[in-house]
Amino acid sequence: MQDKDEATDWIDVWSIETFDDELLAELDCRASVIRDYFNREEVLWAEREQGGGDWPEPENPHAEGFIEAREEIGNLMKQRSIRAWHYTRLTDEEIDVLRREGIILSNLESFRTRLDAQVAAGSFDSEVADQLYASSPFQGDQRDGRLNKFWMVSHPLPTSDHGVQPLLESWGGEVTYFRQSSPDLKDLLVGLGQSRVIEVLVPLDVTSFGFSRAGDSVVATYARHIDCSAEPKIFDLYIEQALSPEHVLAVHSKGEPNFSALARGYPTGFTYE
Repeated sequence: MQDKDEATDWIDVWSIETFDDELLAELDCRASVIRDYFNREEVLWAEREQGGGDWPEPENPHAEGFIEAREEIGNLMKQRSIRAWHYTRLTDEEIDVLRREGIILSNLESFRTRLDAQVAAGSFDSEVADQLYASSPFQGDQRDGRLNKFWMVSHPLPTSDHGVQPLLESWGGEVTYFRQSSPDLKDLLVGLGQSRVIEVLVPLDVTSFGFSRAGDSVVATYARHIDCSAEPKIFDLYIEQALSPEHVLAVHSKGEPNFSALARGYPTGFTYE
């Protein structure tokens, strides 16, 4: 599946080149307060590091205007889509389903369907499927936090990153392996499927808080563009409704060039810091 034209369909929160004219105009209008805020933060940080700052620590006098700017950019982002990244381990057949049906939310029904499909494919028997189903975090106190969601990250991360390695190493995601205590089942999950990274076109109006965090990230990117010292704002987000196949921008599998180049030259011009 080929990538689409980034400039027309989505925003990469780390790349000012993908920001549309309206978004850039709003950022330009608020450039002074953004610059003043980050420059003052840098001074306050230096004073803390030297141990000579006042106590209690002085407030940044530009904070109120900065928060207002950040909220306004967040509101603009709610009307937009971003490219996000889902790290997982899937079989070839599951990739076919993804491209045919789009992105399905993670819940007990979809989890059972995935398990049954692996039984039908001969990956394991129904007894193992029942064990995996019964031991899933869906069955415990994490159920509400995981049910009917599809999680992603805002920036591409290297596939060697410790935060995504478990997702790439074990089939089924955290709802399968997170509380798994059986060594045999752990080995089974590691041997099933292939490591994948899915690029997703995410309309931020189908997320609960993604637009706000996207606004923070966009402001940080803009601040760096105007030569402020601002850390990149990487954030997790989730959708709460299924997305059609058109929202699957690309699938990168282990062994493919873009998989190994993620955040190390792919996407073009992006390097993880």
